[in-house]
Amino acid sequence: MNQKIGKKEIILLIVIFIAILAVWLGFRMMKTDAGNLVRITVDGEEYGTYDLDTDQEIPIEIDGEVTNTLVIRDGEADMIEADCPDQLCVNMNAVSVESETIVCLPNKVVVEVIASEEEAAFDAIAQ
Repeated sequence: MNQKIGKKEIILLIVIFIAILAVWLGFRMMKTDAGNLVRITVDGEEYGTYDLDTDQEIPIEIDGEVTNTLVIRDGEADMIEADCPDQLCVNMNAVSVESETIVCLPNKVVVEVIASEEEAAFDAIAQ
């Protein structure tokens, strides 16, 4: 029952550790930044842009009727109501990271997290 750990086993453990560390660092570097604005479009037309730092409830009206309700709270945007039959947009997770979206296909509503123009310009210069 006395087994010694050999040189090969130690090298294998070191290689596995380095591979895990490399994958972890890769994911950390690829992580996108949190956006600070939400842009709502209805049928391809911009409906409005809202600050993620301001808690608010946004009724989205199409042809004078409220079809969707978006809530911004604690830096996240969440679709809480929709009059569409499938309710997929309501069941989607809240969004807060740049380029994340919530889509309501029946009502042609798209909610997208974006960076402010100043932040986007800074990112372009930094790259």
